[in-house]
Amino acid sequence: MSETVLLVGGGGREHAIARALANSAADLYACAGNRNPGIARLAEGVETLDTTNPVAVRSYAQEVGATLAVIGPEAPLQAGVADALDEAGVYAFGPQQAEARIETDKGFQRRFMAEHSIPGCPDFEEFRDAEAACEYIDAYDGDLAVKPAGLTGGKGVRVIGDQVTAEEAKAYIRESDYDRIVLEERLVGEEFTVQAFVADGDVRVTPAVQDHKRAYEGDEGPNTGGMGSYSDAALALPFMDESDYTDAVDIIQETVHALDGYKGVLYGQFMLTAGGVTVVEFNARFGDPEAMNTLPVLTTDFLDVLVAARDGEPLPRLRFERQATVCKYAVPEGYPTDPESGARVAIDEESAGEALLYYASVDEREDGVYTTTSRSFAVVGVGDSITEAESIAEKALSAAGEEGLRMRHDIGKPDLVQRRVDHVAELRGE
Repeated sequence: MSETVLLVGGGGREHAIARALANSAADLYACAGNRNPGIARLAEGVETLDTTNPVAVRSYAQEVGATLAVIGPEAPLQAGVADALDEAGVYAFGPQQAEARIETDKGFQRRFMAEHSIPGCPDFEEFRDAEAACEYIDAYDGDLAVKPAGLTGGKGVRVIGDQVTAEEAKAYIRESDYDRIVLEERLVGEEFTVQAFVADGDVRVTPAVQDHKRAYEGDEGPNTGGMGSYSDAALALPFMDESDYTDAVDIIQETVHALDGYKGVLYGQFMLTAGGVTVVEFNARFGDPEAMNTLPVLTTDFLDVLVAARDGEPLPRLRFERQATVCKYAVPEGYPTDPESGARVAIDEESAGEALLYYASVDEREDGVYTTTSRSFAVVGVGDSITEAESIAEKALSAAGEEGLRMRHDIGKPDLVQRRVDHVAELRGE
């Protein structure tokens, strides 16, 4: 039986998913609020619609005869798109609205972890009253992370002692219009991500990835949606022990066990601290950019994963090429605080050389592809080592040029990776 797969979303993450399905037996259709030229070239059809409108997504799925769906971004999950597709008989590889709260409600996320005794939960308190939150900051012995409880596109967190002072954090809380604020102990260490495919209680994990949120080289500047990331040829990263990776996987498995009925991707973002592996947050979907590190080296047919999930069969064992990856995003000048748009993108799949090119938020016109105010495109190098993969990605960026664009050239370079290794060794007193 041939499968018709609907892909929901139009960013770089979804371009990676589309490419993973392009070599399978699936007929691919896509819907998004934008027209991603990379996805459009791989899909049988693309519809522009509001992906947070469950009725609109369901109607398009029925129109194209979808038998499966993959939901990329978090906003459609929060809106109940998976629920609507499931109810219409289109199996959605993504959690329903209630289970997606593990990402979309950070207060729920922490309470859930505490109630189910899931390891790696930091100290936290949730507040609806701004002044009560400010009093907690004054009374707390140590630094705190300030997190709006809802979705903020990865840009709402403020960390005392790192990004802001305690007084600036209190001003941020008082001036914001967030309904609820979660205050958590500040975690010091090195962040990493492990993503898992989940269905019917089965958990299949992928290699660890390290994302780089800060806008500028040397980990300076404001947080972004992610400027790039890298993975190693092994499951763990250079600054981790195998036991660190195993501890993260154990946390994911315990979380899935407690989240009855969860399906889709569960993304665990962890901090490797002096005390071990701690949970920064969970996401209910592939990471962006982490999907672009994981899917290019996945040799198991992604469609086989989707079909097994839908049919209630054991998920296939995941196999990966033993290669490293380095992903680097090109973003518009001024991103993320005051981004400019309208620069022509001077790169395509051919000029990217050995690198893989993934379009994200761009505007395709008759005379070419142009930047918008969000991340524009990513290039991914795949090689036998992180250094080799970085070199491939960097060559692609040089082909792209820098007119109207900005990149973090340091991601994946040996000195930056070594700083991570040295940091963890220092934390562990080695």
